[in-house]
Amino acid sequence: MRADARKNYTHVLSVAREVLTEQGATASLRDIARKADVGLATLYRHFPSRDALVETLLRTELDVLTDRATELEKEPPSAESLIDWFKDSVRYFQRYRGVTDLMAAAYADPQSALFTSCSRVRAAGNSLLARAQAVGVASNELDEADLFALIAAAGWMSDQPSFNDRADHLIDFIARAMLR
Repeated sequence: MRADARKNYTHVLSVAREVLTEQGATASLRDIARKADVGLATLYRHFPSRDALVETLLRTELDVLTDRATELEKEPPSAESLIDWFKDSVRYFQRYRGVTDLMAAAYADPQSALFTSCSRVRAAGNSLLARAQAVGVASNELDEADLFALIAAAGWMSDQPSFNDRADHLIDFIARAMLR
């Protein structure tokens, strides 16, 4: 990719992150192009559809969560490592309204552009969970599917105005319930 094209790509992705944070996963490509000060044709050259743009952005962020779990695995297994990663993951879901449905669909669809990233982040989270269970600080009743259902449910609360004032309390409650 040429240097100017790479710069446009990076800029559009950065602006898309801002717009999606403000408007949610259904944000308009036209709004993103306007705010990035590029034409729609430029945006479409890099991302042929809104789904492609959203998937690229989400994939990048999922990879950050995976890397965070890998870093936490370098530390001794602990409740804090699991809970820190859980809360980081919830914040990811909270950042983009409407992302919960996309993520659930992507994990169930091996053809999805997000499937590999979803699988990697789930495996990384499961590893943190298993380590915490092995040292007796996390409930053995919890498995990988439960962990991600709890993350998605806690993230979903941000899409619900009636729960916004209780979200932090409920996330802390869920986190404590995962422990022994």
